[in-house]
Amino acid sequence: GGPFANIAHGCNSVMATSTALKLADYVITEAGFGGDLGAEKFVDIKCRKSGLRPDACVIVATIRALKYHGGVDKGDLGREDLAALEAGLVNLQRHVQNVRLHYGLPCVVAINHFTADTDAEIALLKKLMEPSGVPVVLSTHWANGGAGAVDVANAVVDVIGRDENQFRFVYEEGLPLWEKMRTIATKIYGAADISADGAVRTQVARLQEDGY
Repeated sequence: GGPFANIAHGCNSVMATSTALKLADYVITEAGFGGDLGAEKFVDIKCRKSGLRPDACVIVATIRALKYHGGVDKGDLGREDLAALEAGLVNLQRHVQNVRLHYGLPCVVAINHFTADTDAEIALLKKLMEPSGVPVVLSTHWANGGAGAVDVANAVVDVIGRDENQFRFVYEEGLPLWEKMRTIATKIYGAADISADGAVRTQVARLQEDGY
């Protein structure tokens, strides 16, 4: 019943979350693979079927990953590169948009700190994220244990008490399978539309007819 009890949707079991909620005032559960794949399945599958309703979302990012998205080679990620960081920021901004616009949740961005991150890179990331109004908090738990994540925890408590929660699903349950797929692709992944060959369309139609 622990984390990744079901790899198919990237989050732990309903039993694990429900048990934790009986034992603590705040429960954090992982929805792996980002604010698109993992979060969408957490919202549209786990929350829909269980009745669970999250109060906020923490988006974990690294400066290294953002620079990688900005075009830096893997071997050079330890070097300061402000231009690449800015270029790669669109990835983080999209995750924030998904969480706030499509799931209706307040959120906090936690920057998982690496030793090679520079003060200039951290400052730039916080400055560029300011217009979004989303708290960006440095987390140093790798170096400092639980004490290094206290600021993140406080930020989460703050947004839960301050920001409006308008939790919602990405698609309505009564939509046909094809329309559910189209909605996820266009809203969450930014696709213009979806397409498939005849064999796939036949398979989707058969699943629809069988009641899935």
